[in-house]
Amino acid sequence: MEKNRAQWGSKIGFILAAAGSAVGLGNIWKFPGRAYEGGGGCFLLIYLGMVVLLGAPLMLSELSVGRASQTNIVGTFRKLGHPCFSWVGWMGVTGAFIITCYYSHVGGWVLRYVVGYAAEAPKIYGDSLGYFYEMLGLHADGAASFPWLTLLFAGIFMAVNAVVIIRGVESGIEKFNKVGMPALFILLLVLLTRAVTLEGAKPGIEYMVSLDWSKVTFDTFLAALGQAFYSLSIGMAIMITYGSYLPRTENIARNTGLICAMDTLVAVLAGFIVVPAVFATLGAEQIGKGGGFAFVSLAKVFQQMPGGTFFGVLFYLLLLFAALTSCMSLVEGIVAFLTEHFAWPRKATTIAVCAAMFAIGCLYTCSQAAYPIKGVWFDAANGVSFPAFCDAMEFLTDRIMIPVCALGSCLFVGWVWKPEKAVAEIEQNGVRFALAKVYTVIIKYVAPVAILTILVMSFATGMTLS
Repeated sequence: MEKNRAQWGSKIGFILAAAGSAVGLGNIWKFPGRAYEGGGGCFLLIYLGMVVLLGAPLMLSELSVGRASQTNIVGTFRKLGHPCFSWVGWMGVTGAFIITCYYSHVGGWVLRYVVGYAAEAPKIYGDSLGYFYEMLGLHADGAASFPWLTLLFAGIFMAVNAVVIIRGVESGIEKFNKVGMPALFILLLVLLTRAVTLEGAKPGIEYMVSLDWSKVTFDTFLAALGQAFYSLSIGMAIMITYGSYLPRTENIARNTGLICAMDTLVAVLAGFIVVPAVFATLGAEQIGKGGGFAFVSLAKVFQQMPGGTFFGVLFYLLLLFAALTSCMSLVEGIVAFLTEHFAWPRKATTIAVCAAMFAIGCLYTCSQAAYPIKGVWFDAANGVSFPAFCDAMEFLTDRIMIPVCALGSCLFVGWVWKPEKAVAEIEQNGVRFALAKVYTVIIKYVAPVAILTILVMSFATGMTLS
């Protein structure tokens, strides 16, 4: 560990922080819909396979190079003797910056819904779609207004992140996750108990454990691959940064398994909350995924559920914790790079970066509905197009920056730094890595092909894989 450099205070602190980074909004509002579309239990099995075969080896690689270098993501490739690969670090930091610009605002939406269900649930139930659009500045009569209140909530969300990051790794991120992650699991268990005990929930539970292979197609495997890949915070400057704070005494292979298991458990529990609840209240055909489903469709579920308003508050608190733990890991990757690369002070850097990301993110929120702010995009399915600025931001990170960054890390470990050095790092302090040969094959051949598949299919079909 470099002198005076931050370090995790405890093993559990690191595991909870890394799991908190991996556990994000996608685990809770995308996974259930994908599981339903992919045949319930069939999708669960395929997803678990993708996590084991692809997600875990990629995370292990990033943690290995991070701990070996003991520096930020750009410095990692330079310090390990291959500065030509520093572009991977630059892309990771840039991608994390753009993601945080919009992720922080979605976190603000979630915070507003926590308050909304607590203070004005009947208004949400009365017109859930209208409430959502009004939050974004588009009113029922078609008039647009600047969404001041929504932006205020996003500002509060970002300010919480800034306060935690300023306090540092051990006193800030680690302490927050020691509270936030247990709270998240408690909320999951409370909501799970409510969902599976609803009258009419049994068919949903049975569907989630059934094996309906008739619904499984190539797209199912691709969706599971994308879900596993993006869910684990790969290619975002996070795991290399978090790994760089680890002491040599930590068993990173075992820790990787624990982190992946916790992340997967959250996704699976979310599936067993959302799918049975929708079966019991609206019918299976109403199950969807993404923000529109979480903010609009689920309002009807809570409206019909006994004690629904209370459980609505709990559900959005669950989303809030997931958003916070993920967002602060993104901010930490950026701040760690800037403070180490340019020797800038941590407090001033954090405030400046968070303010800049919040300001750019305002365009994301405003372009959702109220204002016709456009971006530009190209894919084989649609050619040159001018989607809403909010969509263009997500396309850029999800379809290009994250997979390209992950591919670069994979090629670096597999062909430049070499898997032997990664295995030697994993086996520090007398640890024996029994799967070294399997890991080598995956990181050299299987993972690069899988990532290239994501890239090619994304551009060939215009589909969103995140």
